[in-house]
Amino acid sequence: MRFPLALTAKMAAHIIRHRLRRTSRFALVLQLEPLHACNLTCTGCGRIREYSTRLEDRMSLEECLASAVECDAPMVSICGGEPLIYPHLEELVAGLLRQRRIVYICTNGVLMRRKLREYLAALPEARREAHLADLQAKDLITARDADEVRRGRPAGRPVIAPTRWLYWNVHVDGLERTHDAIVEREGVFKECVAAIRMAKALGFQVATNTTVYQQTNPDEIEEMFAFFSVLGVDAHTLSPGYDYDAAKADMVRRHGKQPEDFYLTRALIREKLARIEEWGRRFAIVGTPVYQEFLAGKRDLRCSAWAIPTRNVCGWKAPCYMITDAHYRSYREMIEQVEWSRYGVVEGVVRDPRCQNCMTHCGYDPSGALGVDARPGDTWRNLRYNFALRPKPDPRGLQVEAFNGRGKSEDSD
Repeated sequence: MRFPLALTAKMAAHIIRHRLRRTSRFALVLQLEPLHACNLTCTGCGRIREYSTRLEDRMSLEECLASAVECDAPMVSICGGEPLIYPHLEELVAGLLRQRRIVYICTNGVLMRRKLREYLAALPEARREAHLADLQAKDLITARDADEVRRGRPAGRPVIAPTRWLYWNVHVDGLERTHDAIVEREGVFKECVAAIRMAKALGFQVATNTTVYQQTNPDEIEEMFAFFSVLGVDAHTLSPGYDYDAAKADMVRRHGKQPEDFYLTRALIREKLARIEEWGRRFAIVGTPVYQEFLAGKRDLRCSAWAIPTRNVCGWKAPCYMITDAHYRSYREMIEQVEWSRYGVVEGVVRDPRCQNCMTHCGYDPSGALGVDARPGDTWRNLRYNFALRPKPDPRGLQVEAFNGRGKSEDSD
């Protein structure tokens, strides 16, 4: 199958259950931001400009777990900021898995190998030594790293271990030169690749998430998918960039750039992603074929931002991951009090100017899954896409010059 049967069945059962109950709005994915501190300053990211980035400003572990129970989404995407900075990450992941949720850890990859070494340190000696020998042979850890792993991990602390319910979701916005320019630090792409290779060697599921901007070359995105396919990456998320108000102001102040030269209009999104349906057939791209048709300009969809709510330090963020008009104390209060009809683009009519150029994954992919603006055959296309055979690695990925920048590899320490 394109994606694991257990995960696909869990999401489908959740939708069917709410349809039978006639629930008008319900959560599919919780975007949980336990903190907004980050170790990178990516161009185009509004999070670290909109909120406080002090490490002290964070949700408690109890708040995080209670939020997942409150909205009851079958999948939780732990994001931020950089969630690997969150001091209770391991306990959070363990708690969400006990709640029987699918967990995505969204990371920029810089600290990921450190977390993987902590997992190694918790393994029985024979398994640990076999992994260490393999990873050293692949130049994914150093002799010093291996010695540190052998010294072990403090007793009683959980580690993040492989399971079919967990994905590492690594932010990659292109090949080396492009990605390092967007994250504003050389060497990050190489570290991401090393972390992905190490995670796959240890048996983890790994996904990538990519944001498309004006500077993005569609040919490079295709090469990136091919490159990661031969590394065994399990899934990819692709979404057009959105012009956060906070990010736009920062772009002018810090870079002297005009946001309209960086972000995409709807017309440019369709131009950049004209081949998205072909990529969906060739690579394991997360998302419905309905959403892919929308990105390619073949149909319109209404936004279903309520299906992927965001919970952060300030509360339940509304109306969506991108736009902040209010923070609510509870999920139910947000669902009931937000005037959802004020947002989005419906039959060409822009209901809020901030929605004019938005075609993001978190707003529109749920519409394809939930049958919003459905056409005959949509359900069958979605089922066929998700239950199709997993695409084979693209052999052209072996010829991709992925490391086309000037940066040297930076260890996660």
